[in-house]
Amino acid sequence: MKKYPSPDDIQAMRNKGYDLVTIVEAEELLPRWQELDQVKQKVSSAFAEVTLQEGIGLYEAQAIDDYASQAERLAYRTKDEKLNWQKISVDDLNRCNSSLSFFDAQGMLFHLPAFLLASLNDEYRFDLLFKLTRLDPHTDRKFSLFNTEQRSAVRSYLLFLLDEPDEVYHYPDILDALEQYWQEE
Repeated sequence: MKKYPSPDDIQAMRNKGYDLVTIVEAEELLPRWQELDQVKQKVSSAFAEVTLQEGIGLYEAQAIDDYASQAERLAYRTKDEKLNWQKISVDDLNRCNSSLSFFDAQGMLFHLPAFLLASLNDEYRFDLLFKLTRLDPHTDRKFSLFNTEQRSAVRSYLLFLLDEPDEVYHYPDILDALEQYWQEE
């Protein structure tokens, strides 16, 4: 995803003496940055109080992916963040990218906002769209705990990507998912 200059970035450009054309081009992108910021705030707000509880954690999901024994799985779980998804590092999200395939409903509810924000910040190096747009028999189960506000945040993320030129290949999948699963309630 493209990085959009914030008002602070634009001010820093001015302070550093960037040429006027570069500054004007950055200012033209400011509405897109504002939209991006609104989506980030919506995600953060919608998932603010979510905890892992007894759900499958990021590292525990890696143990499942690795066919680890129950003892190994419990050992992996001790490394999992359980209370504040905002504390999960982008490095951990990238390292454990396959965990998205092994979360239960509570694990998905807890971890998805971290993945969404990493993607919106252009820090997640893998395909998050696939998990949100490839609807299969497990989709309802994976997202069953999402409330209306959380579903709306995911919808906002997908709608934002519809205006991203780099995602043009995914437009049909995004549109299908918006119509079939992430529709407004």
